[in-house]
Amino acid sequence: MDYLLHLQKDKKLAKILTEQLPLLQMRQNVPLRLMASIMSQQLSTKVAKVIYKRFLEIYHGEEPDPQQVLDTPYETLRAIGLSNAKVNYVQNVARFCLEHEITDAKLLSLSNEEIIELLTQIKGVGKWTVEMLLMFTLGREDVFAVDDLGIQQAMVKVYKIPTEDIKAVKEKMLKISSKWSPYRTYACLHLWNWKDTSVVVE
Repeated sequence: MDYLLHLQKDKKLAKILTEQLPLLQMRQNVPLRLMASIMSQQLSTKVAKVIYKRFLEIYHGEEPDPQQVLDTPYETLRAIGLSNAKVNYVQNVARFCLEHEITDAKLLSLSNEEIIELLTQIKGVGKWTVEMLLMFTLGREDVFAVDDLGIQQAMVKVYKIPTEDIKAVKEKMLKISSKWSPYRTYACLHLWNWKDTSVVVE
């Protein structure tokens, strides 16, 4: 695999590249994926899945388009377990996608930076949320989520980065990650995987 050969040049990272992970894939219906990521924020994976299942049940199991979501009564969205803020944010996404004609095809034509700049205009959508969208929905191979807590924790351990100054930690992370380009997403996937399996790195 091209990305493994490239990432193994980083000797410290190479120690955690112990297994082959699935290749990134593109998923359709970006507006819906963005709404789903907002619904899942600050929730366990299990609870997020339950809420998303309830959300789809509103539309008889079908994936709704932004107009259908906007047409859904506020109370109906609240009733599936979303907070007031999340209902507002989900509606913000739907409204923005309609107003700016956000389609999968439109986003495919934009760079990572352009997509981040475009979608973070939506209230309730931060840079991290868009980075996850780039990785897991658009299948972009060269995204580095410097603000992700799991990535920070993994890199602090693997690279023995001092943690006194969070700004310095992020600067060091960005410097290290620049060597991984154009496969920084795969490096992130391996860091998350390693952190979850807690293998000791010498």
